[in-house]
Amino acid sequence: MQDFPSERIKSDLKKLPEKPGVYIMKDKNDNILYVGKAVILKNRVRQYFQKNNKSARIEKMVSQIDHFEYIVVDSEMEALILECNLIKLHRPKYNVLLKDDKMYPYIKITVNEDYPTVRITRKKFNDGAKYFGPYTNAYAVKETIEFLNKTFKLKHCRKLFKPR
Repeated sequence: MQDFPSERIKSDLKKLPEKPGVYIMKDKNDNILYVGKAVILKNRVRQYFQKNNKSARIEKMVSQIDHFEYIVVDSEMEALILECNLIKLHRPKYNVLLKDDKMYPYIKITVNEDYPTVRITRKKFNDGAKYFGPYTNAYAVKETIEFLNKTFKLKHCRKLFKPR
């Protein structure tokens, strides 16, 4: 039986920054086991490899970790959004999937139309439009869109009536 944590993990733990971010736990086949967020990456990721009381589920997950990766962000809010998006994208085995499936709002600009519109949406499609976001404050997004529509006198309807 090998020592746990492995020398690779011990070495990687020393490199962790004291910054907010998202960590991605992977197995020996590079499969994503778990995605988590941290206010301070160094403190949070180390907790998994310390001898303390963990649930059986976490113990099992930790026993399968071969290596981990991390992404540094500027704030706790960015970490929260990135974690949410990565969980939805990869659906890791040990993450609890959010039941409400809340989607953050995006600003959508329909640049592929003769007269583009600016809208709020909660889903991104591969429809040729430009998407900006996600944003955490839906009210601020709505106000921004109203401002853009008033300032640039953009159309509000979805279909443009052709002149006779």
